[in-house]
Amino acid sequence: MMGSHVAEQFCEIDRLRAQLMNNVDVTTAGRSEVEVSHREILTRIESVIFGIVTSLSREEVPVLALPNRTSWANVSFDSGVGLHMISGSSVINIRCDCPSSVTKFAQIVNILSVIYRLVQSNMYATKRDIYYKNTQLFGSQTTVDSIVDDISCLLKVPRRSLHVLATSKGLISGELCYLEEDGTRVDCRGCSNAVAVSSNIAGIRNIVSSAKFVLIVEKDATFQRLLDCDFCSQLFPCIMVTGKGVPDVNSRLMVRKLWDMLRIPIFALVDADPHGIEIMCIYKYGSVAMSFEAHSLTVPSVMWLGLLPSDIQRMQVPKDALIQLTKRDESKLSSLLKRPYISSQPDWRTEMELMQKVMVKAELQSLDAIAPDFLTSIYLPNKLRYGGWI
Repeated sequence: MMGSHVAEQFCEIDRLRAQLMNNVDVTTAGRSEVEVSHREILTRIESVIFGIVTSLSREEVPVLALPNRTSWANVSFDSGVGLHMISGSSVINIRCDCPSSVTKFAQIVNILSVIYRLVQSNMYATKRDIYYKNTQLFGSQTTVDSIVDDISCLLKVPRRSLHVLATSKGLISGELCYLEEDGTRVDCRGCSNAVAVSSNIAGIRNIVSSAKFVLIVEKDATFQRLLDCDFCSQLFPCIMVTGKGVPDVNSRLMVRKLWDMLRIPIFALVDADPHGIEIMCIYKYGSVAMSFEAHSLTVPSVMWLGLLPSDIQRMQVPKDALIQLTKRDESKLSSLLKRPYISSQPDWRTEMELMQKVMVKAELQSLDAIAPDFLTSIYLPNKLRYGGWI
């Protein structure tokens, strides 16, 4: 009896997995693993420096033209890729004779020289290492983070290929084992405290998993709660990932890696509020700032498992557990509804318009008002069993 019950539970998910496998575009499979050779990276850096030297030799002002990573005008939407930067996008000129940009010019040249030495010697450094080598020049860690992304975009090289690593904030747990690039074996099964997402996703190999699906969890608190009740192994064999809110690049790379290697359904579990929806959209469609790396960061197959605004009404969540939308929430929701990818997701639009109509939002914790274990014992099992995702 137990065996037939488990088989019934996975019926919908297995059908979905088969459908996803049939829809795989073999021309894009593994595309996120494409790397640029060391020689090519060095050549591109040399070209930038040569341009600066040439300008100086002509007694002209050196200018660095950085693609504008903040403008929606520079991105296009493709349902199979997400938000990606278009060719011929507008640029921001960083001049070395302008008071407002001279510091950034020096910062970019400094980090270019660091990257050149790292690639040339085949060594790696963290962004934090770079910051502490010249704190007076950079002023903050955030400045280094942004400039490394600017350089990645300028050189058209994936950030990981620059030999600059970022400390991951994400966590992963569940039915998954793999080897790090240095040969370290990582076992994510039965880990009460989970495993930190690797800082070198490209180096991961020998992935072994019998998971039925991947569950992206918006918040660390919800992730820990599912971990405490052994959700990954007791209810369903799955893999859970959290970026602890807005995901860092490594968390997004990890989800993409799992999709590339396992081709299993990927669900998102987020709060029923504009912030949670936007986080889910970042995993699925990407962001404007990182649109130049869309092919390695986005997973357009991500599905919205919950919490849906319609779930709030259907389950009659007590009103005192709900929260009124703030002006900022209203603005964010209106902005999301105008995003180019929403037109390709009519069911998502319906849910968002419902939220806009009732003017309330709900965190996943609001389900506790129905029953303390409602999320883990009733809501998620039934959602996964009967196909309650969109």
